[in-house]
Amino acid sequence: MGARAIIAGDGALPGLLAAAGPALIVRLEGMPGGTDGADIVARLERLGALFSDLQGAGVTEVCFAGAMRRVAVEAEALDAVTRDLLPRLTKAMGQGDDALLRDIVAIFEGQGFTIRGAHELRPDLVAPEGAIAGIPRPEGDAARARGVLAALGPLDVGQAAVAAGGQMLGIETLQGTDAMLRFVGRTAPGSGGVLVKRAKPGQDLRVDMPVIGPDTVLLAADAGLSGIEVQAGHVLLVDPDAVCASCAARGLALWAVP
Repeated sequence: MGARAIIAGDGALPGLLAAAGPALIVRLEGMPGGTDGADIVARLERLGALFSDLQGAGVTEVCFAGAMRRVAVEAEALDAVTRDLLPRLTKAMGQGDDALLRDIVAIFEGQGFTIRGAHELRPDLVAPEGAIAGIPRPEGDAARARGVLAALGPLDVGQAAVAAGGQMLGIETLQGTDAMLRFVGRTAPGSGGVLVKRAKPGQDLRVDMPVIGPDTVLLAADAGLSGIEVQAGHVLLVDPDAVCASCAARGLALWAVP
């Protein structure tokens, strides 16, 4: 069996995955989280060099973990491999994040790497079905948010939404779940609503599995929500014990449904 590499973005998830076994940490310049602690520092403009570094280190498995963002590409820094891939990647970017991630997976697989999902390395972090913390709230608001996400999923809009009293208070877009929760807190404080977080239909969980952590709980509480519903088997709980402790401290319920 070959070596494993974690292409690490921001947040605690890369470190939690590294604890699952030996892995090289790859950090991309310009991404959240910086480059501290990296075994390999890479640039998007030099994918050819990254592939060579990984293959030279005997890497056969790659896992993408942590928050990342699109960054500007410096044309003068492109190596030959990236220059050849750029039209393909540019086309995928114009089709949304899901299309871009699918293309990135295909490119890495084309180089001989097996893509492993965070849920495969740490199945203990995957939300189990049922009550996780507190008592699940009545179905109405969760069902409303769930239905909106199901309708918007094919449009590659987002993984999370908030509903209260049958009304939609927020829908996650490019800015992310945290920004949506802050918006809800400003515009509908004390609503007692429910945050729902689910994978988009057809989403490749190997590279973009939804995540909630203690910070999500704190932001949901600060926004005046009463509960969080996640999709069982399709959402990672970063540090489940801390998530449950945060829910208990803030009086939020957390549960998972199919």
